[in-house]
Amino acid sequence: MTEFVFNVRVYYSDTDCGGIVYHARYLDFAEHARTEMLRTALPEMSQNEMKDDGMIFVIRSIKIDYKKPAYLDDELSVHTRLLKAERFSAVFSQEIRRGDEDICSLEVKVASVSFKDKKLMMLPPQVIEALS
Repeated sequence: MTEFVFNVRVYYSDTDCGGIVYHARYLDFAEHARTEMLRTALPEMSQNEMKDDGMIFVIRSIKIDYKKPAYLDDELSVHTRLLKAERFSAVFSQEIRRGDEDICSLEVKVASVSFKDKKLMMLPPQVIEALS
């Protein structure tokens, strides 16, 4: 999977009283896109099944660059791709766009963690392969 695109519309609850998207909502848009990317790449394994198998993803770090504001009723697209997968983590590049305009970019590092003891756990090879 080279790039996954997730579309989202900006609702009133995403904005301030001036109709501008709250800065933290971009994190939600990006989270939804990564979740849907994983669901698409691994249709045979839901997030609940991953948790039942003992693995969860947690955010290790996020770099975010706000370029332009998004507004109430905008149609945005979140473009997600895997930059690299290591033994215990993966790094995603995400671009939030309105048409051809770059609104926001993120670099998100997630760690693979054991659900039971919350310690680092190796990424399963099928997850790396499906996202690559």
